[in-house]
Amino acid sequence: MKQVLAALALLFFAATAFAQWKTDGMLEAPPNRSAGLYAGNAKQDIQRALASATKSHKRVLLVFGGDWCYDCHVLEYNFHQDPALHSLLESNYKLVNVDVGKYDKNLDLAAKYKMNLSKGVPALAVLDPGGKLLYSDPGGFFEHARGMTKQEVADFLAQWAPPRKKP
Repeated sequence: MKQVLAALALLFFAATAFAQWKTDGMLEAPPNRSAGLYAGNAKQDIQRALASATKSHKRVLLVFGGDWCYDCHVLEYNFHQDPALHSLLESNYKLVNVDVGKYDKNLDLAAKYKMNLSKGVPALAVLDPGGKLLYSDPGGFFEHARGMTKQEVADFLAQWAPPRKKP
């Protein structure tokens, strides 16, 4: 009987340790959803971001999504609440949230930036300051943001950051 209890206790502690390890470094859930996260005029917002990116030598990060999308809120929350992700984002990008509504808004922008919205949102695109498309989500990479690690997002932001000038 003692061996059975010891085995059950060991199994319980192993399962608890694995669960904690598995969630370490994962994107955090926002305490609530930000109302109007995807409000705004996407075309004007993109033009303003491109003008600002030109002056600051940054790239433009387009996040296609909607206020109804939980994973969009997870990604946005971590962009601004995680110090490492926030630093990468602020140092290298101008962020524009593009509202897709219920897949009935800004579809012209989705087509222009080669977004595969059939795979879900959030879906990301990266533009250089001149508006040239550098990266377009092939579909589904960020769709399950709640299951992504902070390192995966950091790696993406670092990969598409503008090259640094050598002194």
